Formats: sequence, structure tokens, C-alpha cells
Amino acid sequence: MIKNITIPTQKIPPADADANFGIGRRTGSLAGKLLVASPSLQETCFTRAVIYLCAHDEFGAMGVVVNYPVKNVEVDDIMEQLNMKGQSKRDLPVHFGGPVDSNRGFIIHSDEFIANGTIYQNDGMVVTSNAEVLRVIAGGEGPKHGLLALGYAGWGAGQLESEIESGSWIIVSATKQLLFETANDMKWSLSIASLGFDVGNFSSMVGHA
Repeated sequence: MIKNITIPTQKIPPADADANFGIGRRTGSLAGKLLVASPSLQETCFTRAVIYLCAHDEFGAMGVVVNYPVKNVEVDDIMEQLNMKGQSKRDLPVHFGGPVDSNRGFIIHSDEFIANGTIYQNDGMVVTSNAEVLRVIAGGEGPKHGLLALGYAGWGAGQLESEIESGSWIIVSATKQLLFETANDMKWSLSIASLGFDVGNFSSMVGHA
């Protein structure tokens, strides 16, 4: 059961407008980038995963998988568990966000609409756990683009950096087109192609966009 749309506060500090959304703006932070899984992560829950990072600092990192749609789960099912009345007037894709806290929900959406409680905002993309955003989208209003993710991926201090150095992940610039306007089964290959590399050579690639 989806308990609520909240976020574990120990993983991400609250957004602070005066701090330019906190960790996402700190020097060296990868927040706002895409993590693209290398072939070394095959046969794991991150096979060909594309993860939108919304937290990264010296204490660890947190992101949401954006290319694993959940079968047989509709936004109306989530709304029912949250005791929201009525049926959604818009289609909001539901994704597997990661293996941690699968009963937690996150909405990644474009920035035409901003609600209180925004966790992260950068380059026209917003991450929130505010259930009101879901209500607004379901009512046929709100942001132009969005997806609902259940769960998240998390790393302890230094863990993500170690995995990047070992070649498990490559960093790609996030765009609204990749997040919201690209078919899920194409996000992995097009993310790699955005760097100008051939997919066949991806296993040897480590670096930053």
C-alpha cells in the first residue's frame, strides 16, 4: 500500500529558496544530472536504468529512476490509496523509482507549476513529494509534463563517487525532452547518444556531460 507521498527527511534536506534549493547548487554536486547505468549493472535492479539525481553532497546521494514504468498500476490506484476522490482527468505515468521505500511517492514535473514543499528544482524540472501536486494534475491542471515514481535509489557517503569511478555509471545532462518526451525504452540509449558516444562502447566510458 502507498502510505503517502512523503520523503525520508534524513535523505534530503528541505528545499530552501534562500539557499537556491540547497545541495543542488553546491560546487561539485551532481544533483540535476542523469545517472545512466553501464552494462556492468546488468542483472541488477538498475539494468539500463536512467536516474534523475535530486540530492548529492558529502553525506550521500538520492535519485529517482525515470525509465521503469510500473505495469498494472494506474494513477487512479494511487489516488484511491491516498483517499483522493474521483478519477484522474490526465494520464500520469507511474514508475518504479528505486528499491528504497517503495511506499514513498515522488512527482517529477516541469516547472510551469510550483507547489509548496518542492524538494528540488533545476533547469525547468521539479521534484516534489507534495500530494497536492498529484491532486492538481489529476484535476487536469498543473504542470504540462510529469511522472509519479514509487521508491528511490540512495547512496551513502562516497558510495556513488566510488561507483562512478569503477565505471558503473556515467553522468549525462538532464533535459525535459529526455525526462518527459522520450519513450521509456529509448531513454537509456538516447542518454548515451547525447554524449556523442556509440552505445557499443559504453562499457568503457566514465565521465561527465
